Amino acid sequence: MKSTTRVQLSVMMFLEFFIWGSWYVTMGTYLDKVLHADGVQIGAAYSAMAIATIISPFFVGMIADRFFAAQKVLAVLHLAGAALLYVLTTVDNPNSFYWILLFYSLMYAPTLALANSVAFRQMKDPGKEFPSIRVLGTIGWIATGWLLDKVFKISTDQLVFTFKMAAVMSVALGVMSFFLPDTPPRSKGSKTTFAQILGADAFVLFKDKSFVTFFIASVLICIPLSFYYSLTNLYLTEAGMQNVTSNMTFGQFSEAFFILLIPLFFRKLGVKWMIAVGMIAWALRFLCFGYGNAGSAEWMLFAGILLHGVCFDFFFVTGKFIPTAKQEKKFKALHRE
Repeated sequence: MKSTTRVQLSVMMFLEFFIWGSWYVTMGTYLDKVLHADGVQIGAAYSAMAIATIISPFFVGMIADRFFAAQKVLAVLHLAGAALLYVLTTVDNPNSFYWILLFYSLMYAPTLALANSVAFRQMKDPGKEFPSIRVLGTIGWIATGWLLDKVFKISTDQLVFTFKMAAVMSVALGVMSFFLPDTPPRSKGSKTTFAQILGADAFVLFKDKSFVTFFIASVLICIPLSFYYSLTNLYLTEAGMQNVTSNMTFGQFSEAFFILLIPLFFRKLGVKWMIAVGMIAWALRFLCFGYGNAGSAEWMLFAGILLHGVCFDFFFVTGKFIPTAKQEKKFKALHRE
């Protein structure tokens, strides 16, 4: 890969997650303290991105992959998203905020897949080249917290600034995307069935016991995960912690650290025990949050944040390596030999 292309893709990843991190972490606090939304309205706002990620594969599969170059679609979506982010700053009603946010989420969610598509299509060996570029996304997310707390020193009543910052960066990425390496539609001229867009081919995995077990566990573990993302910033703020937004980025530092240790734990524990440790870590994290405070037990609040690396990496990242029943049987046979 050319060095100029690497720089372009790295900046793209940095801005892609900088935009999301700018408003997502603090939105619950903004809705509660500024728009005076109730718990149901805050939960609904955080569901907008989840709804959008369900719908976005239809858009990417039916339109982006068949008719338009990925970088151009990425540019248009980010420019449209910037306009909607600005509109959000003018809204003072939680219900109106939700509908505009949902519309924005429908613009943003497909860009995650499109950014990956642009990156992968420029690589000769994605397995080796992609991690060093994708990590810029994590750095972009971390940068938002430190900028808001340490540079701009945004107070609770000034959190509308987060949407303005995201809008400016969305314009920057939108304009930049027009100059990204050309990524023509992969499926142009080919016939794509509705079943393929739905991912029906993957349903065969439900025949595997290990996959079904992991699937059910994933659904259950995503319940506390949704509470963590939507209410932790607000909770820590009300608990009296200072610099909450930048402190929460230690969870991303932890995530980056533990993902590097995954090969070591693979050898020591194995996949199933790693997933079990990840699930135990979720329970331990909420115990830390439940008994922690901004006084003598503030270390427990930081422990809850730092456990994010174990919670996320040991469950969601490791879960990608769960062997099927057939693979496990083959491994045991080889081990006996």
